[in-house]
Amino acid sequence: MSAKWTAADVPDQSGRVAVVTGANSGIGFEAAAVLARRGARVVLAVRNPDKGEEAVRGLRKADPGADVALQELDLSSLASVRKAADELRAAHPRIDLLINNAGVMYPPKQTTADGFELQFGTNHLGHFALTGLLLDHLLPVPGSRVVTVASIAHNIRAGIHFDDLQFEHSYHRVAAYGQSKLANLMFTYELQRRLTAHAAATIAVAAHPGISNTELMRHIPGTGLPGFVTLAGLVTNSPAVGALGTLRAATDPHVQGSQYYGPSGFRELVGHPVLVRSNRTSHDVDAQRRLWAVSEELTGVTFGI
Repeated sequence: MSAKWTAADVPDQSGRVAVVTGANSGIGFEAAAVLARRGARVVLAVRNPDKGEEAVRGLRKADPGADVALQELDLSSLASVRKAADELRAAHPRIDLLINNAGVMYPPKQTTADGFELQFGTNHLGHFALTGLLLDHLLPVPGSRVVTVASIAHNIRAGIHFDDLQFEHSYHRVAAYGQSKLANLMFTYELQRRLTAHAAATIAVAAHPGISNTELMRHIPGTGLPGFVTLAGLVTNSPAVGALGTLRAATDPHVQGSQYYGPSGFRELVGHPVLVRSNRTSHDVDAQRRLWAVSEELTGVTFGI
């Protein structure tokens, strides 16, 4: 293995099935491209079918042998999540990798189709439900993994606001995003605890891209100013480098359950992926279990472990 973990370190993925949410652009697209190039059958689970088709064409143009498929999935709608899960289960008797990558960041206050705050509903609850609905197609598969993409933002104004999970009383988009990303980590750790108790072949892992220049940044103030894109390119990871943490969590044979991968650089902002540690709050077992119970209640999805 090279000193810096790169896409060249991704082992052969032939025969494996990978479902990647939000794979039409950015980190998800780059991760999907590498997995397909290494031989996996990759399912792009995306909200916008037109953009998804464009992504599929792009992957096949770059690699005519790419085995890629499209699945419509709107994580902000539990009805869509259930429909997508049914279709994925029918099409893929086994799933080796579920990469919970899609997300929204810093939007104006909005709610999902089910009335949840948009960031918490999409980033956490949508992925929680999708994982629960697909888990029995992962559990029997040796080496299968659930990889959830978190963020360094789990440190920023972040906590799980059990008294106001949907930010109905006082909305702050940065705090709401931080809560959703903290929830991603707590979900990973609690899922791994349950998988271990179940003696499952599947592991749960998390990753984050540092600061990566993708469409996710579109709600950040100043993105429309002259020179923003050029400046962002100087101080952020490219999507291809940002995707490496996800790819390492998904494919490195040395990865263990509950591990967390992020950039090696200053404050984990940029660089190639290494093992990192999330904050103390994310490791609060009582809060993890409480969040799990609330998430089951809100989504109506329970896990068979």
